[in-house]
Amino acid sequence: MAGTNGFSVSGYGPERSTLSRLMARDSVMRRLDWPILLSSVALSLIGSALVYSATRNRTVINQGDPYYFLLRHLMNTGIGVALMIGTIWLGHRTLRTAVPILYGASIFLMLLVLTPLGDTINGQRNWLSAGGVSLQPAEFAKITIILGMAMLLASRVDAGDKQYPDHRTVLQALALAAVPMLVVLLMPDLGTIMVAVIIVLGVLLASGASNRWVFGLLGAGVLGAVAVWKLGILDAYQINRFAAFANPALDPAGVGYNTNQARIAIGSGGLTGTGLFHGSQTTGQFVPEQQTDFVFTVAGEELGFAGAGLILLLLGIVLWRACRIARETTELYGTIVAAGIIAWFAFQAFENVGMTLGIMPVAGLPLPFVSYGGSSMFAVWVAIGLLQSIRVQKPMSA
Repeated sequence: MAGTNGFSVSGYGPERSTLSRLMARDSVMRRLDWPILLSSVALSLIGSALVYSATRNRTVINQGDPYYFLLRHLMNTGIGVALMIGTIWLGHRTLRTAVPILYGASIFLMLLVLTPLGDTINGQRNWLSAGGVSLQPAEFAKITIILGMAMLLASRVDAGDKQYPDHRTVLQALALAAVPMLVVLLMPDLGTIMVAVIIVLGVLLASGASNRWVFGLLGAGVLGAVAVWKLGILDAYQINRFAAFANPALDPAGVGYNTNQARIAIGSGGLTGTGLFHGSQTTGQFVPEQQTDFVFTVAGEELGFAGAGLILLLLGIVLWRACRIARETTELYGTIVAAGIIAWFAFQAFENVGMTLGIMPVAGLPLPFVSYGGSSMFAVWVAIGLLQSIRVQKPMSA
């Protein structure tokens, strides 16, 4: 007998299927982490205004259209949100089974960058360009490193065979992470290498692996940095960036120009800023790459300490909620994935803001959600999808 609400009282037939789908959809919506979602959307929208302010007068790069970068930033955000929804729909557990395919595809795309198909932008050969569309495969390598290491480190623990990953499993996980990192080093993309190292450390700490591995990796990292320096693997412009960081007055009109102009822009904003679209440094185009790596200078100048602080607050909310997701999940795999994303977002945001303030070297890393760039925007929204999936699929009793 059918009830007055249109669904079968007996629970059978198509009415039951419809009811089940509606209840499942409602359950997913209720279990989403709304603070992290709304904060991410707010960051992307703030980024849209900052990108527009930074590029509306730059006819050399905006092809004569003041809305060129704004529309593409909004489009990238829309695609990113769609990727997040797709990631939630697939689920982090499903993606766990697809790690070998994702990992192989990521390595393949990065290797293509080293072929004649690769493109050099701003001194870095880490792009694939075709039909006016550019892709930076190294951004997606961050995700595959997190998923791959989590799959290995959590496999026997989640199965109940072990309490912590053993040394052999840790070594396998490190080898998995080392392959894409070596490919990135050949580009060379120093910023991505720095993020990958922090991700690996964050993942190991969350997995419960012996602290000897963490301290050993820190020591190996120092030795590796010295070796990279001595062997001349880094390009001259990358070495000059570190030299300018150590001594900002070394070449104020050359390699130190970006950092000096960034400080001037942020310092001129004061408490409330000069007003959106009214920054003299931004309007005068004194800060290079202001829509990407140095987008925070637009906030500092035009929105002041209050606006820049709001961006940092929203990023803090994202990290805080991600920490809650990592702590509350009942599976080690989910904890490791969340921890890897936390390490990634936290370090990349710190490095980006730090280089505009002169407390970190310039490494060419975008500010998550805020900077212009398709690949980086897609990657961070996939990461948000992974965090939401971990929360949505958490058992109700947890």
